[in-house]
Amino acid sequence: MDVEANMSTKKKDLLSTAMKRTSDWIFSQEIPSDVTVTVAGTSFSLHKLVSDSSDTAVSAVDIPGVPGGADAFELAAKFCYGINFEITTENIAMLRCVAEHLEMTEDYAVGNLVARSEAYINEVALESLAGAVSVLHSSEDLLPTAEKVKLISRCIDTVAFVACKDSQFTSPDPGAASSAPPAVDWWAEDLTVLRVDLFQRVLIAMMGRGFKQYALGPILMLYAQKSLRGLDIFGKGRKKIEARQEHEKRVVLETIVSLLPRERNAMSVSFLSMLLRAAIFLETTVACRLDLEKRVAMQLSQAVLDDLLIPSYSFTGDTIFDVETLQRIVVNFLEAETEEETAAAQHIPEELERVTKLMEDYLSEIASDRNLSVSKFTSLAELIPEHSRSTEDGMYRAIDIYLKAHPALSDMERKKVCSVMDCQKLSREACAHAAQNDRLPVQTVVQVLYYEQQRLRQVMDGGLSESPALQPKLPSYTVSDELSILRRENQDLKLEVVKLKMRMKETDRASQKPATATGTATSSPSADKPPLAPKKSFISSVSKRLGKIMRVDGLTAQGSKGRTKPNKDRRHSIS
Repeated sequence: MDVEANMSTKKKDLLSTAMKRTSDWIFSQEIPSDVTVTVAGTSFSLHKLVSDSSDTAVSAVDIPGVPGGADAFELAAKFCYGINFEITTENIAMLRCVAEHLEMTEDYAVGNLVARSEAYINEVALESLAGAVSVLHSSEDLLPTAEKVKLISRCIDTVAFVACKDSQFTSPDPGAASSAPPAVDWWAEDLTVLRVDLFQRVLIAMMGRGFKQYALGPILMLYAQKSLRGLDIFGKGRKKIEARQEHEKRVVLETIVSLLPRERNAMSVSFLSMLLRAAIFLETTVACRLDLEKRVAMQLSQAVLDDLLIPSYSFTGDTIFDVETLQRIVVNFLEAETEEETAAAQHIPEELERVTKLMEDYLSEIASDRNLSVSKFTSLAELIPEHSRSTEDGMYRAIDIYLKAHPALSDMERKKVCSVMDCQKLSREACAHAAQNDRLPVQTVVQVLYYEQQRLRQVMDGGLSESPALQPKLPSYTVSDELSILRRENQDLKLEVVKLKMRMKETDRASQKPATATGTATSSPSADKPPLAPKKSFISSVSKRLGKIMRVDGLTAQGSKGRTKPNKDRRHSIS
């Protein structure tokens, strides 16, 4: 008995943990093993199942390439020894594949493992979508045997059949897609456990059964959120990740993009923006990135500022945000807007206005980046169509922020930056701010004052009523006290213009009286009076800065002894 106990102890040291219950049953029968089978590095002490074998020496057998490895072989051994174990949707794929590999067919025994596992697959596992997905997921590591026994194809067909049967998106209605993304089906979460290649095959099979590609949006969103989790795509700089993991995520992303529906609004622009960030981060193919850029452009009017603030994933001291990518997105949007000839064309102006406001906000956001060159700033600003900008206050705000963040710019560079703005479209508040803005070139300030005076004259003449669009709220960078002062100075400017107008009328009436006999013109009663002295006001304070560039027509220069009469055809303006 002691000898048998020692033999038993030695044999137990050779067994794996996975085989413990099987070996315990064998040893309890006091039948010594006569063969050692090695599978995937694990040894199993078993018995030769040949009745006429006379060789009592222990032999060793190595079985390579067993699907499922040692765990699968253990279940097959238990089946051979008649040990009870539970068959589930989690282990049935492993059982079916190992039975195929070991040729456990009806040729050797009735009710062998192949037949038993097939019965469970057909009668239990493939009767529900959850069961089919579970078996399919388990089959991922059992290739190529799982393909050989058609386990994968049968599971995919079952999943596609059940999904299409229970979905509202398989009707033959060929109508246009809804303006809102479709709701996600109850089974979509189950598919997220699948490997990307099998996930792709399931979706293709579903579309083959009539599932609308438009409705794939929510399913792809769920899968992407789970599969791309862990990527730091919102911070600056490209943080390194393990090469194998990076490759897997790149394959997942490129596969998802290839499956994206072409219909507009099938998914949110925020999700598309997230995919684009990930594509840049993972350095996917150029085709993949350009495809995502076009998709974002299709729904650009639905975007918010955060959707466009794509970090620049580089360590070269470049800009904080990826300006070049956004430029391509805007170009795609404008090209689509130009080519649009569908029935929905009446909505384009509203979309263009929203995109214009969005781009002005984007410019203001990136303007403080010290690495943003003048050429990049102006090229992006010039993409915004002038006809879509009812007011230039947003553009002026972006320009002011840029000039403040780049104080070392030359005068030529400041002129180039300001050239993207139409001073004629500035609101009164913006004009007042610009007139006293030391960061602007002198020429820009002169333009602002000229157009403001023109507008005031037209208002007073009744030729133009000020558009509400030209009176937006004061940009956030002004304070209420400064605003009150600027408004008072603007009112003084109006008063001075009125006085000049009265003076002009007086002079015109005097020039229209008959000449005297001596041929000299009769002077107006007021001709001997000194000219009206304007108050120290907004215009006088600005003139200190502008010097001799500005001149009020009809008034002689300081120090003149005489006063010339203005020609009645000459325009009186501040120029």
